[in-house]
Amino acid sequence: MKLTGPFKQIVTLANLPLRGKLSDDELEIIAEGGILVNEGKILKTGSFQNLKDEFPDAELELTENEQVCLPAFTDSHTHICFGGNRANDFALRNAGKTYLEIAETGGGIWSSVQHTRAASEGELLKTTLERINFLISLGITTIEIKSGYGLDVENELKMLRVIKKAQKITKATLVPTCLSAHLKPRDFAGSSEEYLTYILEEILPKVKEENLAQRVDIFIEKSAFLPEESKEFLLKAKELGFEITVHADQFTSGSSRIAVEVGAKSADHLEATVDEDIRFIAESDTVATALPGASLGLGEKFTPARKILDAGGILAIASDWNPGSAPMGNLITQASILATFEKLSTAEVLAGITFRSAFALNLEDRGTLEKGRKADFVTFRTDNFQNILYQQGRLQAASVFIDGEKQNL
Repeated sequence: MKLTGPFKQIVTLANLPLRGKLSDDELEIIAEGGILVNEGKILKTGSFQNLKDEFPDAELELTENEQVCLPAFTDSHTHICFGGNRANDFALRNAGKTYLEIAETGGGIWSSVQHTRAASEGELLKTTLERINFLISLGITTIEIKSGYGLDVENELKMLRVIKKAQKITKATLVPTCLSAHLKPRDFAGSSEEYLTYILEEILPKVKEENLAQRVDIFIEKSAFLPEESKEFLLKAKELGFEITVHADQFTSGSSRIAVEVGAKSADHLEATVDEDIRFIAESDTVATALPGASLGLGEKFTPARKILDAGGILAIASDWNPGSAPMGNLITQASILATFEKLSTAEVLAGITFRSAFALNLEDRGTLEKGRKADFVTFRTDNFQNILYQQGRLQAASVFIDGEKQNL
């Protein structure tokens, strides 16, 4: 049993609703608080001195200087297993080329596919772990990681095996997602529909056999897969026992409705979502995941986060860290900027990167600091939690705890 503290403030995020708008005065803030952990779970939060008196035999983990403590963050949408980079894509976009124009000339996702295929498992493991460690240093201890830069049996399995190997090394929780339906590879001779059948018959059975992922994703867009073929693919993936998530409404609207209709756990992107579809998704249990990093990387508008929350939806915020459209990877900076443009309260942002984003991954055991929850939490050297978003990523995490154990950053 270990007691950690005292903290100037503990922002527990306890007792907040899963869906809809939040005001900052709903936040539970414990002054001069402590967190009591037993076997990786939170046993109790409260006054540090009171907990010290109540549990005199508890091991003490004393904090230095003034710090605030929050639940550790969840990044529910990343593509951090990849080879190469796409700095040239970024330069071309800034020079006026469109996403589709770059893709047509050999850039875009296909460029990352070629680099990832060329990389060995060892090389991919090394760079993926480096990115995982960077995310942990930001206070992110639960990370979804997609495949989708292999696009054939051999290389999709290679990526997912790398993620599985990384999980054996890192203390962070990794959630692998099979995104073989990222786009039809240029070296596949058949149609898009035939490629989706190839995924269902050749890739997903092996993913299931090796227990490499429980989740399947698809990019529904003109440059990738059309709505009707995507819906059929998702329903068949569900029949195989996979949980579903969808890249939806990034450039054109409509696919978020498919995500809801097939019972997807989340619909991610939503930059092009129209008002009637906002209401549709907000009335469902499908999480609307905003990816502000993609908006920043592509110069596109932001997900209509304010409208989604006002309509009663479940809003998560994730980084979309990938080599092309969202290379930054700093979730706090991205979420802070989204808050500025979408007028999100601090409570809404913090909920969106903790328990609401964990819900998008079907993980309801984390994201708040209360009894029985996984003891993952992050601290910052400040006397006011509002400074974290105010400084837009400049204020770095002081310490990160996973299962109550302090990590070496």
